[in-house]
Amino acid sequence: MPSEDGCPKCGHGEADVDTISTTGGGLSKMFDIQNRKFEVVSCASCGYSELYRADRSAASDVVDVFFG
Repeated sequence: MPSEDGCPKCGHGEADVDTISTTGGGLSKMFDIQNRKFEVVSCASCGYSELYRADRSAASDVVDVFFG
């Protein structure tokens, strides 16, 4: 049963944070320009992941959102 203080899926309290880049549409897709960045927060136990726009500089803010 998920906990309010951990992963929304399994309740585990540890997460990994990584960054991915993706292409948008139009010319950026045609020229394979990866102009969109996202923070990926993944549960260290079950692998459940959520994407957040990388507008913020602090990864800890993203983890706080993931854990509620």
